[in-house]
Amino acid sequence: MPWSCRRALAVLSMVALSGSALLGSGGAARAAGDADRGKILSYTCLGCHGIDTYKNVYPTYSVPALAGQHPEYLLAALKEYRSGERSHATMHVQAQSLSDQDMEDIALYFAGQVLKPGATPVGTAPDKVAQLCVSCHGKEGVGITGDYPTLAGQHADYLARALEEYKKGDRKNAIMASFAGGISDAEIGQIAQYYSKQVPPLRTEPRRVTILSAQ
Repeated sequence: MPWSCRRALAVLSMVALSGSALLGSGGAARAAGDADRGKILSYTCLGCHGIDTYKNVYPTYSVPALAGQHPEYLLAALKEYRSGERSHATMHVQAQSLSDQDMEDIALYFAGQVLKPGATPVGTAPDKVAQLCVSCHGKEGVGITGDYPTLAGQHADYLARALEEYKKGDRKNAIMASFAGGISDAEIGQIAQYYSKQVPPLRTEPRRVTILSAQ
């Protein structure tokens, strides 16, 4: 895997999520950065997060869509990769190279126009969604505050992977660990598929084209 893509994957990887709910993050983070500076800093991130079909190599799952996500959540996720609360070696190394200000700027840029709640849910929510997920992520998949990630339209395999990581302890979050521990593999698949179909969806930030881009 090219270094540029490893660095890109390392900067911001879903939907998939340490002090909140399904794919949840810490509540103390804020994202009051400079989006213009974040655009400059995020250039290598787009090597992976700017390609809608890009996959993490091993284990294989989709790199999450970030546009429309809460910037507070993206900031918290980066800090968790830096601290090791989320287990991903490349993300850990990359996050260690970023200052808090860098993270705030990148998070604000990638978030862009944040999705808002209010859409009519698509399909019937699985039982576990109704029992566990709606209090933080709603039936339509939009996080109720900036600390709770939006899941609407996120790649299903990424959502499933995030839940599996909470279940195994690769993501440190007491609330999510207790939820995920009581969810079967089949239910994880149902939850991931349901939220992946909600609209409006999270989007992949387009990779910028320059004279150095591949033709």
